[in-house]
Amino acid sequence: MLVVVSDTHSTDDPKLRGRTREAVEAAEVVVHAGDFYREPVLDAFERASDSLRAVFGNNDGAAIRERLPEVRTVEFGGVRLAVTHRHRSGDTGLVMLARGRDADAVVCGHSHRPRFDDSPAVPILNPGSHAQPRGNRPAHAELEPADGGLDGRLVTPAGEVFERFRIET
Repeated sequence: MLVVVSDTHSTDDPKLRGRTREAVEAAEVVVHAGDFYREPVLDAFERASDSLRAVFGNNDGAAIRERLPEVRTVEFGGVRLAVTHRHRSGDTGLVMLARGRDADAVVCGHSHRPRFDDSPAVPILNPGSHAQPRGNRPAHAELEPADGGLDGRLVTPAGEVFERFRIET
């Protein structure tokens, strides 16, 4: 399983609770789409998962920016994901980023709003924020390989699955 989280915004605690903690600890790969906020939070995620693939966000300090890229490509289950925190040109910029990396989908954070949108040319996944939802549902995403793609779901820390989706190769 691949787990996607974002926007932790914490000074020392990764704020992993309930199903989110279980998913991160059980995942083959964990993607964090930026905004850890402080370096001890990044350190805690690295302790929770030895397969962390992360990018820095707009609220991450210099120490985190020195350790992480702004954009990265993650392959899982035969699917290529372009990962970034945000793009100044919105969804159009995210689609262009994914195309430039020959990705099947793009993963981003920043808005704290969980969503999967397959209406643009390249699907966009934002897991929301498990820790600071800002009026949205707290959430993370879980993806599993299945027949030439990934089956995904958006899940609350309480374990409620509130959206299912699929990313094709």
